[in-house]
Amino acid sequence: MLLFAAAYLAGVLTILSPCILPVLPFVFARADRSFARNGLPMLIGMALTFAVVASLAAVAGNWAVEANRYGRIVAIALLALFGLALLVPEWAERATRPLVALGARLSSRADATKGGGGIGASVLLGIATGLVWAPCAGPVLGLILTGAALQGASVGTSILLLAYAAGAATSLALAFLAGGKVFAAMKRSLGAGVWLRRGLGALVLIAVAAIAAGLDTGLLTRLSATATASLEQGLIDKLRPETRQPQTAMMAGGPAMMSAKGVGAGALPVEGNMPALDGAVGWLNSAPLTPEALRGKVVLVDFWTYSCINCLRAIPYVRAWAEKYKGQGLVVVGVHTPEFAFEKSLDNVRKAVADLGIAYPVAIDNDYAVWRAFDNRYWPAHYFIDAQGRIRHHHFGEGSYDVSERVIQQLLAEARGEAVASGLVSVNAGGAQAASTFTDVLSPETYLGYERAENFASPGGLVRDAAHVYAAPGMPKLNEWGLAGAWTVRDEHAALDGGEGRIVFRFHARDLHLVLGAGTDGAPVRFRVTIDGKAPGADHGVDTDADGQGTVTGQRLYQLVRQKGDVAEHTFEIRFLDPGVEAYAFTFG
Repeated sequence: MLLFAAAYLAGVLTILSPCILPVLPFVFARADRSFARNGLPMLIGMALTFAVVASLAAVAGNWAVEANRYGRIVAIALLALFGLALLVPEWAERATRPLVALGARLSSRADATKGGGGIGASVLLGIATGLVWAPCAGPVLGLILTGAALQGASVGTSILLLAYAAGAATSLALAFLAGGKVFAAMKRSLGAGVWLRRGLGALVLIAVAAIAAGLDTGLLTRLSATATASLEQGLIDKLRPETRQPQTAMMAGGPAMMSAKGVGAGALPVEGNMPALDGAVGWLNSAPLTPEALRGKVVLVDFWTYSCINCLRAIPYVRAWAEKYKGQGLVVVGVHTPEFAFEKSLDNVRKAVADLGIAYPVAIDNDYAVWRAFDNRYWPAHYFIDAQGRIRHHHFGEGSYDVSERVIQQLLAEARGEAVASGLVSVNAGGAQAASTFTDVLSPETYLGYERAENFASPGGLVRDAAHVYAAPGMPKLNEWGLAGAWTVRDEHAALDGGEGRIVFRFHARDLHLVLGAGTDGAPVRFRVTIDGKAPGADHGVDTDADGQGTVTGQRLYQLVRQKGDVAEHTFEIRFLDPGVEAYAFTFG
Protein backbone atom coordinates (compact mmCIF):
# COMPACT_ATOMS: atom_id res chain seq x y z
CA MET A 1 0.00 0.00 0.00
CA LEU A 2 2.92 2.37 0.73
CA LEU A 3 4.23 1.86 -2.80
CA PHE A 4 0.83 2.79 -4.30
CA ALA A 5 0.69 5.94 -2.13
CA ALA A 6 4.21 6.86 -3.28
CA ALA A 7 3.18 6.39 -6.91
CA TYR A 8 0.16 8.68 -6.42
CA LEU A 9 2.26 11.34 -4.67
CA ALA A 10 4.88 11.13 -7.43
CA GLY A 11 2.13 11.82 -9.97
CA VAL A 12 0.92 14.86 -8.01
CA LEU A 13 4.43 16.30 -7.67
CA THR A 14 5.35 15.81 -11.31
CA ILE A 15 3.58 19.05 -12.22
CA LEU A 16 6.37 20.86 -10.36
CA SER A 17 8.95 19.66 -12.92
CA PRO A 18 10.55 22.46 -15.00
CA CYS A 19 9.81 20.75 -18.32
CA ILE A 20 6.06 20.88 -17.59
CA LEU A 21 6.09 24.68 -17.63
CA PRO A 22 6.07 25.23 -21.43
CA VAL A 23 2.72 23.53 -21.89
CA LEU A 24 0.89 24.68 -18.76
CA PRO A 25 -0.10 28.09 -20.12
CA PHE A 26 -2.18 26.34 -22.80
CA VAL A 27 -3.81 24.20 -20.11
CA PHE A 28 -4.67 27.16 -17.88
CA ALA A 29 -5.97 29.12 -20.86
CA ARG A 30 -8.78 26.56 -21.19
CA ALA A 31 -9.84 26.71 -17.55
CA ASP A 32 -12.79 28.98 -18.38
CA ARG A 33 -14.02 26.93 -21.36
CA SER A 34 -16.52 24.08 -21.61
CA PHE A 35 -15.18 21.03 -19.76
CA ALA A 36 -16.99 18.64 -22.15
CA ARG A 37 -15.39 20.19 -25.27
CA ASN A 38 -12.01 21.17 -23.84
CA GLY A 39 -11.07 19.69 -20.47
CA LEU A 40 -12.44 16.18 -21.01
CA PRO A 41 -10.98 15.64 -24.53
CA MET A 42 -7.63 16.90 -23.27
CA LEU A 43 -7.65 14.42 -20.38
CA ILE A 44 -8.56 11.64 -22.85
CA GLY A 45 -5.60 12.58 -25.05
CA MET A 46 -3.32 12.59 -22.05
CA ALA A 47 -4.67 9.16 -20.96
CA LEU A 48 -3.96 7.74 -24.44
CA THR A 49 -0.36 8.89 -24.18
CA PHE A 50 0.01 7.36 -20.74
CA ALA A 51 -1.41 4.10 -22.12
CA VAL A 52 1.39 3.99 -24.71
CA VAL A 53 3.98 4.70 -22.05
CA ALA A 54 2.47 1.98 -19.85
CA SER A 55 2.64 -0.52 -22.73
CA LEU A 56 6.31 0.24 -23.28
CA ALA A 57 6.91 -0.13 -19.55
CA ALA A 58 5.24 -3.55 -19.57
CA VAL A 59 7.58 -4.72 -22.33
CA ALA A 60 10.56 -3.32 -20.45
CA GLY A 61 9.25 -5.05 -17.33
CA ASN A 62 9.85 -8.47 -18.86
CA TRP A 63 13.46 -7.48 -19.49
CA ALA A 64 13.75 -6.26 -15.90
CA VAL A 65 12.61 -9.65 -14.64
CA GLU A 66 15.36 -11.40 -16.57
CA ALA A 67 17.86 -8.77 -15.45
CA ASN A 68 17.00 -9.52 -11.85
CA ARG A 69 17.24 -13.28 -12.32
CA TYR A 70 20.38 -13.49 -14.42
CA GLY A 71 22.18 -10.24 -13.68
CA ARG A 72 21.44 -8.69 -10.30
CA ILE A 73 24.15 -6.12 -11.00
CA VAL A 74 22.21 -4.88 -14.03
CA ALA A 75 19.08 -4.34 -11.94
CA ILE A 76 21.08 -2.48 -9.27
CA ALA A 77 22.72 -0.31 -11.95
CA LEU A 78 19.29 0.52 -13.40
CA LEU A 79 18.04 1.68 -10.01
CA ALA A 80 21.23 3.71 -9.55
CA LEU A 81 20.65 5.50 -12.87
CA PHE A 82 17.12 6.45 -11.81
CA GLY A 83 18.49 7.69 -8.49
CA LEU A 84 21.09 9.84 -10.25
CA ALA A 85 18.44 11.24 -12.57
CA LEU A 86 16.41 12.29 -9.53
CA LEU A 87 19.45 13.75 -7.79
CA VAL A 88 20.59 15.71 -10.87
CA PRO A 89 17.39 16.80 -12.69
CA GLU A 90 19.43 18.45 -15.45
CA TRP A 91 20.50 14.99 -16.68
CA ALA A 92 16.90 13.80 -16.96
CA GLU A 93 15.87 17.04 -18.69
CA ARG A 94 18.71 16.75 -21.21
CA ALA A 95 17.89 13.11 -21.99
CA THR A 96 14.20 13.81 -22.51
CA ARG A 97 14.57 17.13 -24.36
CA PRO A 98 13.43 15.73 -27.77
CA LEU A 99 10.11 14.52 -26.36
CA VAL A 100 9.63 17.76 -24.46
CA ALA A 101 10.20 19.75 -27.66
CA LEU A 102 7.74 17.57 -29.55
CA GLY A 103 5.14 18.08 -26.84
CA ALA A 104 5.65 21.85 -26.93
CA ARG A 105 5.25 21.92 -30.75
CA LEU A 106 2.04 19.87 -30.56
CA SER A 107 0.63 22.12 -27.87
CA SER A 108 1.35 25.21 -29.99
CA ARG A 109 -0.32 23.56 -32.99
CA ALA A 110 -3.31 22.61 -30.86
CA ASP A 111 -3.72 26.16 -29.68
CA ALA A 112 -3.55 27.46 -33.26
CA THR A 113 -6.09 24.96 -34.64
CA LYS A 114 -9.48 26.61 -35.06
CA GLY A 115 -8.56 29.08 -32.40
CA GLY A 116 -7.78 26.31 -30.00
CA GLY A 117 -11.41 25.72 -29.20
CA GLY A 118 -12.26 22.47 -30.98
CA ILE A 119 -12.49 18.98 -29.50
CA GLY A 120 -9.72 17.76 -31.83
CA ALA A 121 -7.44 20.55 -30.68
CA SER A 122 -8.10 19.64 -27.06
CA VAL A 123 -7.28 15.98 -27.71
CA LEU A 124 -4.06 17.06 -29.45
CA LEU A 125 -3.21 19.24 -26.47
CA GLY A 126 -3.82 16.25 -24.18
CA ILE A 127 -1.40 14.13 -26.23
CA ALA A 128 1.13 16.95 -26.06
CA THR A 129 0.67 17.20 -22.29
CA GLY A 130 1.15 13.44 -21.94
CA LEU A 131 4.31 13.52 -24.07
CA VAL A 132 5.75 16.28 -21.92
CA TRP A 133 4.52 14.80 -18.67
CA ALA A 134 5.87 11.24 -19.24
CA PRO A 135 9.56 12.12 -19.73
CA CYS A 136 9.44 14.68 -16.94
CA ALA A 137 8.20 11.90 -14.69
CA GLY A 138 10.71 9.43 -16.13
CA PRO A 139 13.00 8.98 -13.14
CA VAL A 140 10.20 8.63 -10.57
CA LEU A 141 7.95 6.52 -12.77
CA GLY A 142 10.88 4.43 -13.97
CA LEU A 143 11.99 3.75 -10.40
CA ILE A 144 8.52 2.57 -9.42
CA LEU A 145 8.03 0.43 -12.51
CA THR A 146 11.48 -1.15 -12.30
CA GLY A 147 10.82 -2.27 -8.75
CA ALA A 148 7.35 -3.52 -9.60
CA ALA A 149 8.42 -5.30 -12.76
CA LEU A 150 11.14 -7.38 -11.11
CA GLN A 151 8.54 -10.08 -10.54
CA GLY A 152 6.79 -9.66 -13.88
CA ALA A 153 3.90 -7.69 -15.34
CA SER A 154 0.78 -8.01 -13.19
CA VAL A 155 -2.34 -6.35 -11.89
CA GLY A 156 -0.14 -4.80 -9.20
CA THR A 157 2.04 -3.08 -11.79
CA SER A 158 -1.05 -1.80 -13.60
CA ILE A 159 -2.43 -0.36 -10.36
CA LEU A 160 0.88 1.41 -9.75
CA LEU A 161 0.55 3.04 -13.17
CA LEU A 162 -3.07 3.91 -12.41
CA ALA A 163 -2.07 5.45 -9.06
CA TYR A 164 0.59 7.54 -10.76
CA ALA A 165 -1.82 8.69 -13.50
CA ALA A 166 -4.44 9.53 -10.86
CA GLY A 167 -1.91 11.74 -9.07
CA ALA A 168 -1.04 13.54 -12.30
CA ALA A 169 -4.74 13.97 -13.11
CA THR A 170 -5.38 15.39 -9.63
CA SER A 171 -2.79 18.13 -10.06
CA LEU A 172 -4.05 18.84 -13.57
CA ALA A 173 -7.65 19.08 -12.32
CA LEU A 174 -6.52 21.62 -9.73
CA ALA A 175 -4.89 23.54 -12.55
CA PHE A 176 -8.21 23.60 -14.44
CA LEU A 177 -10.07 24.85 -11.39
CA ALA A 178 -7.64 27.50 -10.26
CA GLY A 179 -6.01 28.53 -13.54
CA GLY A 180 -3.22 31.05 -13.62
CA LYS A 181 -3.09 31.59 -9.84
CA VAL A 182 -1.95 28.00 -9.38
CA PHE A 183 0.53 28.40 -12.22
CA ALA A 184 2.13 31.38 -10.45
CA ALA A 185 2.25 29.47 -7.16
CA MET A 186 3.88 26.51 -8.92
CA LYS A 187 6.61 28.75 -10.28
CA ARG A 188 7.32 29.97 -6.74
CA SER A 189 7.44 26.40 -5.39
CA LEU A 190 9.56 25.02 -8.22
CA GLY A 191 12.70 25.05 -6.08
CA ALA A 192 11.03 22.98 -3.36
CA GLY A 193 9.95 20.42 -5.95
CA VAL A 194 13.50 20.08 -7.26
CA TRP A 195 14.84 19.55 -3.75
CA LEU A 196 12.18 16.92 -3.04
CA ARG A 197 13.30 15.02 -6.14
CA ARG A 198 16.96 15.37 -5.14
CA GLY A 199 16.20 14.05 -1.66
CA LEU A 200 14.43 11.03 -3.12
CA GLY A 201 17.36 10.44 -5.47
CA ALA A 202 19.81 10.48 -2.57
CA LEU A 203 17.69 7.93 -0.68
CA VAL A 204 17.60 5.68 -3.74
CA LEU A 205 21.40 5.82 -4.10
CA ILE A 206 21.84 4.98 -0.41
CA ALA A 207 19.52 1.99 -0.85
CA VAL A 208 21.46 0.88 -3.96
CA ALA A 209 24.73 1.07 -2.00
CA ALA A 210 23.19 -1.07 0.76
CA ILE A 211 22.04 -3.66 -1.79
CA ALA A 212 25.43 -3.77 -3.50
CA ALA A 213 27.11 -4.28 -0.11
CA GLY A 214 24.74 -7.12 0.69
CA LEU A 215 23.33 -5.30 3.73
CA ASP A 216 19.76 -5.80 2.59
CA THR A 217 19.33 -8.54 0.00
CA GLY A 218 15.56 -8.31 0.35
CA LEU A 219 15.06 -4.70 -0.73
CA LEU A 220 14.56 -5.49 -4.41
CA THR A 221 11.94 -8.09 -3.61
CA ARG A 222 10.15 -5.71 -1.27
CA LEU A 223 10.09 -3.05 -4.01
CA SER A 224 8.87 -5.68 -6.45
CA ALA A 225 5.37 -7.12 -6.55
CA THR A 226 6.15 -10.43 -4.88
CA ALA A 227 2.65 -10.49 -3.50
CA THR A 228 0.96 -9.93 -6.84
CA ALA A 229 -0.83 -13.26 -6.68
CA SER A 230 -2.49 -12.35 -3.37
CA LEU A 231 -3.24 -8.81 -4.64
CA GLU A 232 -4.86 -10.18 -7.78
CA GLN A 233 -6.96 -12.64 -5.82
CA GLY A 234 -7.93 -9.97 -3.31
CA LEU A 235 -9.27 -7.84 -6.15
CA ILE A 236 -11.16 -10.85 -7.48
CA ASP A 237 -12.68 -11.50 -4.05
CA LYS A 238 -13.88 -7.90 -3.74
CA LEU A 239 -15.40 -7.86 -7.21
CA ARG A 240 -16.92 -11.33 -6.83
CA PRO A 241 -17.52 -12.01 -3.12
CA GLU A 242 -18.76 -15.54 -3.72
CA THR A 243 -15.35 -16.66 -5.02
CA ARG A 244 -13.19 -18.26 -2.36
CA GLN A 245 -9.41 -18.18 -2.09
CA PRO A 246 -7.54 -20.42 -4.55
CA GLN A 247 -6.48 -23.58 -2.80
CA THR A 248 -5.11 -27.02 -3.41
CA ALA A 249 -7.64 -29.82 -3.38
CA MET A 250 -6.30 -33.13 -2.05
CA MET A 251 -9.25 -35.44 -2.57
CA ALA A 252 -12.32 -35.37 -4.73
CA GLY A 253 -15.40 -34.43 -2.76
CA GLY A 254 -18.22 -31.96 -2.24
CA PRO A 255 -21.49 -31.39 -4.07
CA ALA A 256 -19.81 -30.49 -7.36
CA MET A 257 -18.17 -33.90 -7.69
CA MET A 258 -19.76 -36.64 -9.76
CA SER A 259 -19.66 -40.14 -8.31
CA ALA A 260 -18.73 -43.22 -10.30
CA LYS A 261 -22.36 -44.35 -10.26
CA GLY A 262 -23.45 -41.13 -11.95
CA VAL A 263 -21.30 -41.66 -15.01
CA GLY A 264 -23.20 -43.51 -17.68
CA ALA A 265 -25.04 -43.07 -20.95
CA GLY A 266 -26.78 -39.68 -20.96
CA ALA A 267 -25.72 -39.00 -17.36
CA LEU A 268 -23.39 -36.07 -18.06
CA PRO A 269 -25.12 -32.68 -17.74
CA VAL A 270 -24.20 -29.57 -19.70
CA GLU A 271 -22.47 -27.18 -17.28
CA GLY A 272 -21.83 -24.36 -19.74
CA ASN A 273 -19.72 -23.50 -22.76
CA MET A 274 -15.95 -23.66 -22.79
CA PRO A 275 -14.54 -20.18 -22.02
CA ALA A 276 -11.88 -18.53 -24.14
CA LEU A 277 -8.19 -19.22 -23.55
CA ASP A 278 -6.96 -15.90 -24.91
CA GLY A 279 -6.06 -14.62 -21.44
CA ALA A 280 -2.93 -16.79 -21.45
CA VAL A 281 0.30 -14.78 -21.65
CA GLY A 282 2.14 -17.55 -23.52
CA TRP A 283 2.02 -21.17 -24.66
CA LEU A 284 4.36 -24.16 -24.45
CA ASN A 285 4.26 -27.15 -26.82
CA SER A 286 1.67 -25.45 -29.04
CA ALA A 287 0.55 -22.32 -30.79
CA PRO A 288 -2.28 -20.51 -28.94
CA LEU A 289 -5.51 -22.54 -28.92
CA THR A 290 -9.10 -21.32 -29.01
CA PRO A 291 -12.45 -23.01 -28.31
CA GLU A 292 -13.29 -22.60 -32.00
CA ALA A 293 -10.11 -24.37 -33.11
CA LEU A 294 -10.84 -27.21 -30.66
CA ARG A 295 -14.41 -27.72 -31.86
CA GLY A 296 -14.92 -31.35 -32.84
CA LYS A 297 -12.36 -32.52 -30.28
CA VAL A 298 -12.93 -33.74 -26.74
CA VAL A 299 -10.90 -31.45 -24.48
CA LEU A 300 -9.53 -31.96 -20.98
CA VAL A 301 -8.44 -28.69 -19.33
CA ASP A 302 -6.09 -29.27 -16.38
CA PHE A 303 -5.39 -26.36 -14.01
CA TRP A 304 -2.08 -26.91 -12.25
CA THR A 305 1.05 -25.25 -10.93
CA TYR A 306 4.40 -26.94 -10.79
CA SER A 307 5.16 -26.65 -7.04
CA CYS A 308 1.75 -28.09 -6.05
CA ILE A 309 2.16 -31.66 -4.74
CA ASN A 310 -1.48 -32.51 -5.48
CA CYS A 311 -1.01 -31.38 -9.08
CA LEU A 312 2.20 -33.38 -9.40
CA ARG A 313 0.47 -36.57 -8.24
CA ALA A 314 -2.36 -36.09 -10.77
CA ILE A 315 -0.11 -35.34 -13.76
CA PRO A 316 0.92 -38.99 -14.45
CA TYR A 317 -2.75 -39.80 -15.13
CA VAL A 318 -3.31 -36.69 -17.26
CA ARG A 319 -0.15 -37.50 -19.21
CA ALA A 320 -1.27 -41.12 -19.71
CA TRP A 321 -4.74 -40.04 -20.94
CA ALA A 322 -3.19 -37.56 -23.38
CA GLU A 323 -1.02 -40.30 -24.86
CA LYS A 324 -3.67 -43.03 -24.94
CA TYR A 325 -6.52 -41.04 -26.46
CA LYS A 326 -4.81 -38.44 -28.65
CA GLY A 327 -5.42 -40.58 -31.74
CA GLN A 328 -9.11 -40.88 -30.87
CA GLY A 329 -9.85 -37.16 -30.63
CA LEU A 330 -8.75 -36.08 -27.13
CA VAL A 331 -6.79 -32.84 -26.65
CA VAL A 332 -5.34 -32.13 -23.21
CA VAL A 333 -4.67 -28.47 -22.38
CA GLY A 334 -2.67 -27.76 -19.24
CA VAL A 335 -3.31 -24.32 -17.75
CA HIS A 336 -0.40 -23.34 -15.53
CA THR A 337 -1.74 -20.80 -13.03
CA PRO A 338 0.98 -19.86 -10.50
CA GLU A 339 0.54 -19.92 -6.75
CA PHE A 340 3.90 -18.32 -5.90
CA ALA A 341 5.65 -15.41 -7.65
CA PHE A 342 8.56 -17.57 -8.86
CA GLU A 343 6.10 -19.79 -10.76
CA LYS A 344 5.46 -16.87 -13.12
CA SER A 345 8.91 -17.33 -14.63
CA LEU A 346 8.51 -18.86 -18.09
CA ASP A 347 11.94 -20.49 -17.79
CA ASN A 348 10.93 -22.17 -14.52
CA VAL A 349 7.70 -23.49 -16.04
CA ARG A 350 9.47 -24.62 -19.21
CA LYS A 351 11.97 -26.62 -17.14
CA ALA A 352 9.18 -28.17 -15.06
CA VAL A 353 7.26 -29.18 -18.20
CA ALA A 354 10.38 -30.85 -19.59
CA ASP A 355 11.20 -32.59 -16.29
CA LEU A 356 7.64 -33.91 -15.99
CA GLY A 357 7.59 -35.19 -19.57
CA ILE A 358 4.56 -33.08 -20.50
CA ALA A 359 4.13 -33.03 -24.28
CA TYR A 360 0.59 -31.64 -24.50
CA PRO A 361 -0.12 -27.87 -24.86
CA VAL A 362 0.36 -25.73 -21.75
CA ALA A 363 -1.16 -22.24 -21.45
CA ILE A 364 0.76 -19.83 -19.20
CA ASP A 365 -1.93 -18.15 -17.08
CA ASN A 366 0.19 -15.71 -15.07
CA ASP A 367 -2.62 -13.12 -14.85
CA TYR A 368 -5.28 -15.65 -13.71
CA ALA A 369 -7.36 -14.69 -16.76
CA VAL A 370 -8.17 -18.28 -17.81
CA TRP A 371 -8.68 -19.23 -14.14
CA ARG A 372 -11.31 -16.50 -13.79
CA ALA A 373 -12.94 -17.36 -17.11
CA PHE A 374 -13.57 -20.89 -15.82
CA ASP A 375 -14.55 -19.55 -12.37
CA ASN A 376 -12.00 -22.00 -11.02
CA ARG A 377 -10.93 -22.21 -7.37
CA TYR A 378 -8.61 -25.18 -7.01
CA TRP A 379 -5.33 -26.84 -7.94
CA PRO A 380 -5.61 -29.34 -9.53
CA ALA A 381 -8.92 -28.92 -11.37
CA HIS A 382 -10.04 -30.90 -14.42
CA TYR A 383 -12.75 -29.73 -16.84
CA PHE A 384 -14.08 -32.18 -19.43
CA ILE A 385 -15.43 -30.59 -22.62
CA ASP A 386 -17.34 -32.36 -25.40
CA ALA A 387 -16.88 -32.03 -29.15
CA GLN A 388 -19.47 -29.23 -29.26
CA GLY A 389 -17.47 -27.07 -26.89
CA ARG A 390 -19.64 -27.68 -23.81
CA ILE A 391 -18.36 -28.42 -20.30
CA ARG A 392 -19.88 -31.76 -19.30
CA HIS A 393 -18.01 -32.68 -16.13
CA HIS A 394 -15.41 -31.35 -13.71
CA HIS A 395 -13.29 -32.76 -10.91
CA PHE A 396 -11.27 -31.02 -8.23
CA GLY A 397 -8.26 -32.60 -6.55
CA GLU A 398 -6.62 -35.97 -6.69
CA GLY A 399 -8.30 -39.33 -6.94
CA SER A 400 -11.33 -40.75 -8.78
CA TYR A 401 -9.12 -41.28 -11.83
CA ASP A 402 -11.28 -44.17 -13.00
CA VAL A 403 -14.33 -41.88 -13.02
CA SER A 404 -12.46 -39.22 -14.96
CA GLU A 405 -11.28 -41.69 -17.58
CA ARG A 406 -14.81 -43.08 -17.99
CA VAL A 407 -15.96 -39.51 -18.69
CA ILE A 408 -13.29 -39.16 -21.39
CA GLN A 409 -14.40 -42.45 -22.94
CA GLN A 410 -18.06 -41.43 -22.92
CA LEU A 411 -17.38 -38.02 -24.52
CA LEU A 412 -15.18 -39.63 -27.19
CA ALA A 413 -17.91 -42.19 -27.92
CA GLU A 414 -20.44 -39.37 -28.34
CA ALA A 415 -18.12 -37.50 -30.70
CA ARG A 416 -17.14 -40.54 -32.78
CA GLY A 417 -20.53 -42.23 -32.83
CA GLU A 418 -18.94 -45.51 -31.84
CA ALA A 419 -17.78 -47.26 -28.69
CA VAL A 420 -14.36 -46.59 -27.18
CA ALA A 421 -12.32 -49.31 -25.48
CA SER A 422 -13.30 -49.44 -21.81
CA GLY A 423 -9.89 -50.33 -20.36
CA LEU A 424 -8.23 -47.94 -17.92
CA VAL A 425 -4.67 -46.66 -17.86
CA SER A 426 -2.22 -48.15 -15.37
CA VAL A 427 0.09 -45.64 -13.68
CA ASN A 428 3.11 -46.51 -11.55
CA ALA A 429 4.52 -43.11 -10.58
CA GLY A 430 7.50 -42.61 -8.32
CA GLY A 431 9.08 -39.79 -6.36
CA ALA A 432 6.87 -36.82 -5.60
CA GLN A 433 4.35 -38.04 -8.19
CA ALA A 434 3.60 -41.26 -6.28
CA ALA A 435 0.08 -41.49 -4.88
CA SER A 436 -0.44 -40.34 -1.31
CA THR A 437 -1.44 -42.59 1.59
CA PHE A 438 -4.27 -40.25 2.56
CA THR A 439 -5.40 -42.27 5.57
CA ASP A 440 -2.01 -41.72 7.25
CA VAL A 441 -1.75 -37.99 6.54
CA LEU A 442 -2.52 -36.04 9.72
CA SER A 443 -0.49 -32.93 8.79
CA PRO A 444 -1.96 -30.18 6.58
CA GLU A 445 -0.32 -28.04 3.94
CA THR A 446 1.55 -25.38 5.92
CA TYR A 447 2.78 -22.04 4.56
CA LEU A 448 5.83 -20.27 5.95
CA GLY A 449 4.96 -16.77 4.69
CA TYR A 450 3.04 -14.71 7.24
CA GLU A 451 0.07 -14.20 4.90
CA ARG A 452 -1.10 -17.80 5.45
CA ALA A 453 1.15 -19.11 8.24
CA GLU A 454 -0.41 -21.20 11.01
CA ASN A 455 0.89 -23.12 14.04
CA PHE A 456 4.14 -21.15 14.31
CA ALA A 457 5.77 -22.13 17.62
CA SER A 458 9.08 -20.24 17.88
CA PRO A 459 9.19 -18.03 21.02
CA GLY A 460 8.00 -14.48 20.35
CA GLY A 461 6.03 -15.32 17.20
CA LEU A 462 6.59 -14.20 13.60
CA VAL A 463 8.12 -10.80 12.85
CA ARG A 464 6.86 -9.43 9.54
CA ASP A 465 9.18 -8.08 6.83
CA ALA A 466 12.16 -7.56 9.14
CA ALA A 467 15.32 -9.48 9.95
CA HIS A 468 14.97 -11.35 13.22
CA VAL A 469 16.91 -14.02 15.10
CA TYR A 470 14.57 -16.91 15.95
CA ALA A 471 14.94 -19.83 18.36
CA ALA A 472 13.48 -23.23 17.53
CA PRO A 473 10.60 -24.48 19.72
CA GLY A 474 11.80 -26.91 22.37
CA MET A 475 9.10 -29.59 22.11
CA PRO A 476 6.70 -28.75 19.27
CA LYS A 477 3.28 -30.40 19.28
CA LEU A 478 1.85 -32.14 16.21
CA ASN A 479 1.83 -29.75 13.20
CA GLU A 480 3.68 -27.00 15.02
CA TRP A 481 6.78 -25.57 13.38
CA GLY A 482 9.45 -22.99 14.04
CA LEU A 483 12.59 -21.26 12.79
CA ALA A 484 16.09 -20.98 14.22
CA GLY A 485 18.68 -18.46 13.07
CA ALA A 486 18.48 -15.09 11.31
CA TRP A 487 15.40 -15.07 9.04
CA THR A 488 13.18 -12.49 7.37
CA VAL A 489 9.58 -13.68 7.05
CA ARG A 490 7.70 -12.17 4.14
CA ASP A 491 4.15 -12.66 2.89
CA GLU A 492 4.98 -15.69 0.70
CA HIS A 493 8.11 -17.14 2.25
CA ALA A 494 10.77 -17.10 4.95
CA ALA A 495 14.28 -16.12 3.77
CA LEU A 496 17.50 -17.05 5.56
CA ASP A 497 19.53 -13.85 5.93
CA GLY A 498 22.97 -15.14 6.92
CA GLY A 499 24.86 -18.00 8.50
CA GLU A 500 23.19 -21.31 9.21
CA GLY A 501 19.46 -21.61 9.80
CA ARG A 502 16.97 -24.32 10.70
CA ILE A 503 13.30 -25.17 10.27
CA VAL A 504 11.63 -27.64 12.65
CA PHE A 505 8.26 -29.35 12.03
CA ARG A 506 6.37 -32.00 14.04
CA PHE A 507 4.48 -34.05 11.44
CA HIS A 508 2.52 -37.26 10.85
CA ALA A 509 2.61 -38.48 7.25
CA ARG A 510 4.54 -40.86 5.01
CA ASP A 511 6.02 -38.11 2.82
CA LEU A 512 7.25 -34.63 3.68
CA HIS A 513 7.86 -32.05 0.95
CA LEU A 514 9.07 -28.47 1.18
CA VAL A 515 8.84 -25.81 -1.54
CA LEU A 516 12.24 -24.09 -1.61
CA GLY A 517 14.07 -21.52 -3.69
CA ALA A 518 17.76 -20.68 -3.92
CA GLY A 519 17.20 -16.95 -3.39
CA THR A 520 17.59 -13.91 -5.62
CA ASP A 521 21.24 -14.57 -6.50
CA GLY A 522 20.51 -18.18 -7.53
CA ALA A 523 23.50 -19.64 -5.65
CA PRO A 524 23.00 -23.29 -4.55
CA VAL A 525 22.17 -23.84 -0.87
CA ARG A 526 23.33 -27.00 0.91
CA PHE A 527 21.14 -28.56 3.59
CA ARG A 528 20.96 -31.56 5.92
CA VAL A 529 17.76 -33.28 7.08
CA THR A 530 17.18 -35.24 10.29
CA ILE A 531 14.20 -37.18 11.64
CA ASP A 532 14.00 -37.24 15.44
CA GLY A 533 17.59 -36.01 15.49
CA LYS A 534 18.96 -38.80 13.27
CA ALA A 535 19.82 -39.15 9.59
CA PRO A 536 16.80 -40.42 7.61
CA GLY A 537 18.55 -43.53 6.28
CA ALA A 538 16.10 -45.56 4.19
CA ASP A 539 13.37 -42.97 4.87
CA HIS A 540 15.07 -40.26 2.82
CA GLY A 541 13.21 -38.56 -0.04
CA VAL A 542 14.23 -38.31 -3.68
CA ASP A 543 15.96 -34.97 -3.02
CA THR A 544 18.03 -36.21 -0.06
CA ASP A 545 20.43 -39.08 0.49
CA ALA A 546 20.57 -41.55 3.37
CA ASP A 547 22.65 -39.07 5.39
CA GLY A 548 19.97 -36.43 4.84
CA GLN A 549 22.12 -34.25 2.64
CA GLY A 550 20.84 -32.31 -0.34
CA THR A 551 21.14 -29.03 -2.27
CA VAL A 552 18.61 -26.39 -3.26
CA THR A 553 19.37 -25.61 -6.90
CA GLY A 554 16.14 -24.04 -8.11
CA GLN A 555 12.67 -22.88 -7.12
CA ARG A 556 10.51 -25.99 -6.82
CA LEU A 557 9.07 -28.65 -4.52
CA TYR A 558 11.63 -30.91 -2.81
CA GLN A 559 10.75 -34.34 -1.44
CA LEU A 560 12.76 -34.66 1.78
CA VAL A 561 11.18 -37.64 3.57
CA ARG A 562 9.52 -40.86 2.36
CA GLN A 563 9.03 -43.36 5.16
CA LYS A 564 9.40 -47.00 4.14
CA GLY A 565 7.89 -48.59 7.26
CA ASP A 566 4.91 -47.76 9.45
CA VAL A 567 3.89 -44.10 9.40
CA ALA A 568 4.23 -42.39 12.77
CA GLU A 569 4.62 -38.94 14.31
CA HIS A 570 8.15 -37.50 14.05
CA THR A 571 10.09 -34.27 14.48
CA PHE A 572 11.61 -33.15 11.20
CA GLU A 573 14.48 -30.70 11.02
CA ILE A 574 16.25 -29.18 8.04
CA ARG A 575 19.49 -27.28 8.60
CA PHE A 576 20.62 -24.93 5.82
CA LEU A 577 24.40 -24.64 5.60
CA ASP A 578 24.39 -21.59 3.29
CA PRO A 579 22.38 -18.32 3.43
CA GLY A 580 19.88 -17.07 0.90
CA VAL A 581 17.38 -19.95 0.85
CA GLU A 582 13.68 -19.13 0.59
CA ALA A 583 11.18 -21.56 2.16
CA TYR A 584 7.54 -21.38 1.02
CA ALA A 585 5.34 -24.30 2.11
CA PHE A 586 5.29 -27.82 3.59
CA THR A 587 3.10 -30.45 1.93
CA PHE A 588 2.56 -34.08 2.90
CA GLY A 589 1.48 -37.37 1.40
